[in-house]
Amino acid sequence: MSASDIPDSWPPAEGTFPPQVAPLFPLPKVFLYPHVIMPLHIFEPRYRQMVDDLLDRRGWLIITPIREGHEVNQLGAPPIYPVGGLGEIIKHERMPDGRFLISLAGLGRVNIREVESDRLYRKVQFEPFHEVQPEEEENEGMRERVREALLTCSDSFHNLPPDLPLAPMADLLIQSLDLPVDVLSELFSEPVVMRRAEFAMERHDSRK
Repeated sequence: MSASDIPDSWPPAEGTFPPQVAPLFPLPKVFLYPHVIMPLHIFEPRYRQMVDDLLDRRGWLIITPIREGHEVNQLGAPPIYPVGGLGEIIKHERMPDGRFLISLAGLGRVNIREVESDRLYRKVQFEPFHEVQPEEEENEGMRERVREALLTCSDSFHNLPPDLPLAPMADLLIQSLDLPVDVLSELFSEPVVMRRAEFAMERHDSRK
């Protein structure tokens, strides 16, 4: 992947980013949301190889949860969901025994399809996942509702930027809910931001 392949912002405009291939790192019950920093401890030989390879080029990889019910096959090649999180390695530390401590920045959701790999780790072809943003007149009302819901979940949400868009706010609320992986994947894969926010509010309100 060359520098000319990398868009100035994510997601790139539709039709401007051809399908590309990246390493796959499937984890049980783990979603990489946009704008989230995820620390990871890399110890399996195949994923040590993956990080080694990525340090020689653009450090992009795909995080996706293992399909519910297949977590026991984590050491093999368990089935995955069709939408994952594109992450970029922004910090790494190589331990004396070959393990890595890395920090991964979530860039955005991507549609994925597994392809043949010539390495120990799996690979997927990925394309941008484009969200449908809400209309201006409905956006502000839902943003306020989601913000109020978040404040009931944790005091840490008092520090949210006042102009934070609805999409990341809905994602934060979804992450605060105790939901099965299949449901979380369905929400993660929902392109219409308003639907995602409405579902999060329904589930949040049902807990009262």
